[in-house]
Amino acid sequence: MCGIAGLAGGDALRHQGTVQAMGASQHHRGPDSTLHAVAKDGRAVLAMNSLLIVDPRALPGPYCDHQSGILLSFNGEIYNWRSQAAAWGIAIDERESDAHFLLRAWAKIGPSCLNGLDGMFALAVHDPRVGKLFLARDRLGEKPLYWRLDGGRLAFASEVTTLTGYGPAPLVFRPEVTAIETPTGVDTPFQGIQLLAPATLLTFDVTTGSIDQMTWWRLEDRAPFTGAYTEALARFSTILAEQIPLRTPACDFALLLSGGLDSAVLAYLMRPPVCVTVRYRGQDRLDESSTAAVIARDIKSELVVVEPDHMDFAHAVPDMMRALDYPMGNASTFSEHMAYRKVADLGLRVVIGGLGPDEFLMGYVRQALVLFGPEAVLNAGLEAYRPLAAKLVHTAGEPLEAAQAAARLILRGPDPDGRVRDLVGDAVARAGGDLARGLTLADLATAWRPLVMTSDKLASAYALERRSPYLARDLVELSYRLPVDYKITDPAQGKRILRDAAKTLGLPREVWAGRDKLGFASPVPAWLNGDLAAWADSQIRMALADAPSGFRPLLEAGLARGGRFDRTRMQALMAAAWF
Repeated sequence: MCGIAGLAGGDALRHQGTVQAMGASQHHRGPDSTLHAVAKDGRAVLAMNSLLIVDPRALPGPYCDHQSGILLSFNGEIYNWRSQAAAWGIAIDERESDAHFLLRAWAKIGPSCLNGLDGMFALAVHDPRVGKLFLARDRLGEKPLYWRLDGGRLAFASEVTTLTGYGPAPLVFRPEVTAIETPTGVDTPFQGIQLLAPATLLTFDVTTGSIDQMTWWRLEDRAPFTGAYTEALARFSTILAEQIPLRTPACDFALLLSGGLDSAVLAYLMRPPVCVTVRYRGQDRLDESSTAAVIARDIKSELVVVEPDHMDFAHAVPDMMRALDYPMGNASTFSEHMAYRKVADLGLRVVIGGLGPDEFLMGYVRQALVLFGPEAVLNAGLEAYRPLAAKLVHTAGEPLEAAQAAARLILRGPDPDGRVRDLVGDAVARAGGDLARGLTLADLATAWRPLVMTSDKLASAYALERRSPYLARDLVELSYRLPVDYKITDPAQGKRILRDAAKTLGLPREVWAGRDKLGFASPVPAWLNGDLAAWADSQIRMALADAPSGFRPLLEAGLARGGRFDRTRMQALMAAAWF
């Protein structure tokens, strides 16, 4: 996990001090080194916070190719860099890393090298040969990158607060925040600052100030898989067995082990020395630590159990909010924060998590509700999800269209301008008639951004690199291409092919045969209506006094008590801490 920042334009050389300060504000992202470098034409200054993972003796960035003058700042990991270096004829010396490979690849073949990279990254490249600055993000947006244009200069950074420090950025209320607890697309709550979209290449001409953006990868462009299930399973199992271990770091690391399928498969394929799980006293329905203990014992891993209480949450809110930059919805935020804090306390630098299978292999109950209908899901033993299923009851008694049903299940509040509904409808349409693929695209357009962003930001606050092995390019593309019945046939149990692959690979029956995980869920909503009710009310009321008018309805809604699954008060509390 590293951080990048910088500025490009005709007078960039005059702003070294500004870029140096931008880099310093992100020092926690890369405590091994924070340096900046000036392009040889003086039209770009790049900074980089380095966290050395691949080789602790590696040279820190920014990186310069002295022959071409290309300057690179890089955040992330390229997992296939050694094989690509061999394929492209790129020499790598001792103490050099994936960043040096990327620098030489860019010098040799330019932006088209992005197509050959498999990993997580956000990068900035200044190429004086063409007078342009390039910004790019990985396919699924694992690494954040924000940018703004001001006075003919383009500034960028890994954290939006770095750019708010660069110049004024008034708060802007995004209506979809009330709908899904986060801005959508490339919007941020700051005027003039955008998030670079995943799989996007931005080109800035440092002479004219013109900007061009292009999408360099689209998941929906993958052709449907037409082979038999046995063929798909063999291919899926092979990719799993090859790609997951490839993401195992050379150093000691920790795995977030919830006790469910996704993290259990990672445990057996990666054999982490340390597993970390989170449980809550008196919350048996959220406790999967006994299953996690069996898995850890089987793979001979140390199991560390984190057991926070409501006072830990109250103390953690300011730290979580500083790390996140702005409020974003994610039910496991607190549990993740506490797990990362423990991993950092153990002196580790890499943490592994299981993002991906739920989105790509139909692991969410809300996906099953759309695919099978509420009655089939409830009759399959998921009675606890009746409040969610009730969202699909149409007032006219007529069944909803799939896109409407999916939007209703994703929404957590009012969608006044229909933006979230439009995003879901567009996603389903882009899937070309396959509803499961449409649901995946809908997730990527709405709920995905806060999942990957909170994982990155919360981990980075503790100088940890977060890896999500299921996001390997080949695994993601194959998962998306599969027919729906290869992903789910039982309304109560998704991720069919992952379960069968786990069985094929020889994992224990309790891994592939059980009901799916609870994940790192937490009792925060119950706390905010119980032990922390008065405290939450006071925090929200204090923020109301100074909050911009557009945000006041969000805060006021948080003063009402919610149900067991209602995160409105949590959202309002985080917004209050932000203000």
